[in-house]
Amino acid sequence: MPTTKTTGHFTFADWKENAVTGEDGLPRLANATVTNAFSGGIEAEPTTCDYSIAYLTGGTGTFAGMELVSGRVDGRAGTFVLEERGRFESDGTVHCAFEVVEGSGTGELAGLRGTGGFTYRHGETKVAYTFEYGLG
Repeated sequence: MPTTKTTGHFTFADWKENAVTGEDGLPRLANATVTNAFSGGIEAEPTTCDYSIAYLTGGTGTFAGMELVSGRVDGRAGTFVLEERGRFESDGTVHCAFEVVEGSGTGELAGLRGTGGFTYRHGETKVAYTFEYGLG
């Protein structure tokens, strides 16, 4: 299947985090819900993402999440789900890789497959992403 690479930015808002285990000990677990807005190759706002977070120290850890994206990919309209996995470091840097959940594409995005990622640095208001995808 031929693939296309696209890029863009996203912004985030409404980060709501709740402790799953006690807030005093480490490691500890939390859940977070965040709203994102994508521009560029992926155009979608708002999206909803749910994360499960494992804090390993006060400022480091890992996360996994699912994000429902309803909008357009390079002009094609539809909905799909991204599965996300990443880590965060004590300096506020976040590294994330994501993959389209197979079978989740609808509308003009039916059959969508793809992978991508981003690196967020503390203080950024717009986060650059890359996305390589195919339809079929």
